[in-house]
Amino acid sequence: MSQGLLLTIMNMTFYEILVISLPLLGTAMVVGLIVSIFQATTSIQEQTLTFVPKMIIILVLLIIIGPFLVNSLIDFTKNLFQLIAEARM
Repeated sequence: MSQGLLLTIMNMTFYEILVISLPLLGTAMVVGLIVSIFQATTSIQEQTLTFVPKMIIILVLLIIIGPFLVNSLIDFTKNLFQLIAEARM
């Protein structure tokens, strides 16, 4: 395997990690910020209040965009195997 192929695979991998994790982490961050603002304005200091809305929103988001994430991961795996097969020839 050449250095260029390894860099291409690493680049594809980092991009795929961003595509899969960014919607989930970004949504969790926004929901956490909204809940924190709500807690600050109402003086509610319950520690578990932030986790339940995040879990619900992430579950709903996984149901909605789950097929896209799985298809993206399948395409990445197919491309990875194709690159490795081409490098062997």
